Amino acid sequence: MTTLGTPLSPSATRVMLLGSGELGKEVLIALQRLGVETIAVDRYENAPGQQVAHHARTITMSDPAQLKALIEAEKPMLVVPEIEAIATPMLQELEAAGTVRVIPTARAARLTMDREGIRRLAAETLGLPTSPYKFCDSLEELQAAIDGGIGYPCVVKPVMSSSGKGQSKIDGPGDVKKAWDYAMAGGRVSHGRVIVEGFIDFDYEITLLTVRAMGEGGQVQTHFCEPIGHLQVSGDYVESWQPHPMAPAALQKAQAIAQAVTGDLGGQGLFGVELFVKGDEVWFSEVSPRPHDTGMVTMATQWQNEFELHARAILGLPVDTTLKSPGASAVVYGGVDAQGIVFDGVDQALRVPGVDVRLFGKPESFVKRRMGVALAHAADIDTARDRAREAASRVKPRKA
Repeated sequence: MTTLGTPLSPSATRVMLLGSGELGKEVLIALQRLGVETIAVDRYENAPGQQVAHHARTITMSDPAQLKALIEAEKPMLVVPEIEAIATPMLQELEAAGTVRVIPTARAARLTMDREGIRRLAAETLGLPTSPYKFCDSLEELQAAIDGGIGYPCVVKPVMSSSGKGQSKIDGPGDVKKAWDYAMAGGRVSHGRVIVEGFIDFDYEITLLTVRAMGEGGQVQTHFCEPIGHLQVSGDYVESWQPHPMAPAALQKAQAIAQAVTGDLGGQGLFGVELFVKGDEVWFSEVSPRPHDTGMVTMATQWQNEFELHARAILGLPVDTTLKSPGASAVVYGGVDAQGIVFDGVDQALRVPGVDVRLFGKPESFVKRRMGVALAHAADIDTARDRAREAASRVKPRKA
């Protein structure tokens, strides 16, 4: 039996989020609806999640001493990493000492904080199908890896980054240095290390939201949401839709891969498993042990969206991954570099049938920073995608 306390009281169930962007904000709201006392941590003041949490704290989360001091001072029941750039060895140390429980586990947070840990686990330990790859510590090693078998075209990514930052496709020798420089500029933490992947000629890519939640008998059970299709530009998601149609054999393989990798990572919570699909063949790409940006579409499509599923799963509550309606999401970019921008056209966007809009409340805008998302539901995904794109195009961010 799960017992939940009352916030701001001695009985409170306290949960700390490490990372408080738009995804963390929605997790915090889902936790608060269950009476959880929330602590939102980020590297800058007034992050979206800090605007709605009971407590806001600002530290450098990659600094082990700062992270340890904060966790020991706040004494949360759960620590929930929401970004990659965290001192995960310190989380492992605190979890081993019994100081705190990390979601899904401190080991999972460490393995998935960079592309190297999770790719080696998937390909070398679990034997899952992936694209060919090499890790490189210099421009010379990158060129040698491409010439030595990876070939062109290929994809280069920093070992640690988010939302496609620093990721690029290389079509020929003239692109290699530019890709290396872009990867060095785009990494969350300057590792000077990249992964180069052979290009898979896939038909489409999906996110398979996979939930490890407590079953009635006290055992963790694995649940799957309907597959989410998405469109990426320079590695950054710009649209997603659900359900993406899949052949039964491909869906079965996708679920088996997702179950294998999340089962090895262990713990409870929602995982975003990214997969490439061609015909009935499926390749593992990446996994995030937390809600996924492409999964924002579930706010329009599922009875319990990905944030509610994550909140319920980490608290030991039952989950329901049932689809409510086909739907889609489309990103609203900042369009300008400015502080405290304003948004015109929200009323026009909301006049599109079946549409909702979320503005994230980020205090600073950049041209290609996600500042909001349009959500749409419809009888089919094509109509939903048209509606989401149309609504997003009507929102016009500008300098105040």
